[in-house]
Amino acid sequence: MSSRWYPIYQRGNPQLRVFLPNFWMKLVRPEEAQPPNVVTFSVSTEMTIHDVRSYLEKIYKLPVIDVRTRIALGETRRDQTYGYVTKKDDVKYAYVTLPKTEEFTFPELFEKKAEIKEKEEKSMDESKDGFRKFLDRNKKRPGTPGWYSI
Repeated sequence: MSSRWYPIYQRGNPQLRVFLPNFWMKLVRPEEAQPPNVVTFSVSTEMTIHDVRSYLEKIYKLPVIDVRTRIALGETRRDQTYGYVTKKDDVKYAYVTLPKTEEFTFPELFEKKAEIKEKEEKSMDESKDGFRKFLDRNKKRPGTPGWYSI
């Protein structure tokens, strides 16, 4: 079903009509360890199990064995000053099982934190060495503290 409305009649040539679904799917990193053939998606709350299966099979040509869904409740909070309650939207997760021959590993898009920390420590050491060299060069300059002996 689509909520995008198009005019029914337009004078002249017939109008090209494209009906797009309101469905969306987002690949999500699993919170718990899962078998390598299980993929987790965050999906539109209106999608059913059959919609998820047909979406993946027809658009992405993935062989789907099983689809399970769950709805995670959104976080509720009470405002401290006024006392009213706010709630974030619920999220629907779909766990898609692929054949045992298929294996999915979540792509690593960013560097690991250990590598980043090593780079930061290296750059910090380089900047410290540069500052020490600067101080050594400017020790004997007049007008700076330390150029005369007490």
